[in-house]
Amino acid sequence: MISVPVTEVSQVAEARRCAAAAAKRLGFDETATGRVALVATELATNLVKYATGGELLVGTYEHDVETGVELLALDRGNGLADAEGALADGHSTGGTAGLGLGAVRRQSQDFEVISSLGRGMAVLSRLAAARTRPPHPPMAEFGAVSVPLKGQAANGDAHCFRPRGDGWTLVVADGIGHGTEAAKASAEAVGIFRDHEGESPKEIVGAIHAGLRATRGGAVSVARYDAVRGTVAFCGLGNVAGTTVQGGTAHGTVVLAGTAGHNARRIQAFDYPLAPGGLFVLCSDGIGSGWSLADYPGLAEAHPALVAAVIYRDFARTRDDATVTVARARPAAVLEGRP
Repeated sequence: MISVPVTEVSQVAEARRCAAAAAKRLGFDETATGRVALVATELATNLVKYATGGELLVGTYEHDVETGVELLALDRGNGLADAEGALADGHSTGGTAGLGLGAVRRQSQDFEVISSLGRGMAVLSRLAAARTRPPHPPMAEFGAVSVPLKGQAANGDAHCFRPRGDGWTLVVADGIGHGTEAAKASAEAVGIFRDHEGESPKEIVGAIHAGLRATRGGAVSVARYDAVRGTVAFCGLGNVAGTTVQGGTAHGTVVLAGTAGHNARRIQAFDYPLAPGGLFVLCSDGIGSGWSLADYPGLAEAHPALVAAVIYRDFARTRDDATVTVARARPAAVLEGRP
């Protein structure tokens, strides 16, 4: 994921260029790429006009029905008391035609806004190559923000989310240090995860620990949600922290000391209850631990990508790669019979 600061007009073009490049890498045709560029331009222009500390995150998303470009516009401004009203064509607080967010919503497959007075606003736009979507929804909701340390091209963090018939499995790896070698270690961890994703979280972490010996190693955590049991099985080694959030209450998970690939005195999984609608948040240590969704009215019910974006915006540490992943628990009945 690429972070583009957008605090002045000259940076709008860079935001548009990065978004169009992401679309082309996914094989979007000229028309679809133009749609992505238009949305990026509208979001970036909105940040310049109205925001404080504007930032556009450009990445991709993938679930069981489509792959596309994901844009997240973040700011630290005053926020809006009526975010929904701001989407209406003609609404403007800056003397313009007020077409920006309304146009973005019409062009997007997924679109959502979350705003907190005094904390700023976050806007999510997801765009696939095709304007239409298959008739069944994604099997599970997931969102992530993963940004390298400023000045680094390679991201030392990596993650992977895999839907299962009875839920999902998620891994976050944080290679030691920063840059290319850290990225190699975390990418290797994700590759091993994919090879062993049918095994238990404890077995997956054990396989990753054994497989990273030729790398500089890192921290790694794996979570498995079972919709039938209503639980998350979690196994962590190092400092990738997990948190369950449900009913306004957050509970941290146990992460054991060690470094995957180098030292692990004990590898053990723990089970945590997670009811339908609850969230599981998994962060690398590039994210501070002081966040609470209770401080953001309505955020826990928002799209997981927006939850991840707000946590990143307000709690990312400037001295490290930063990753936030958020997965929502779904009822078993929602998952039954899905392709």
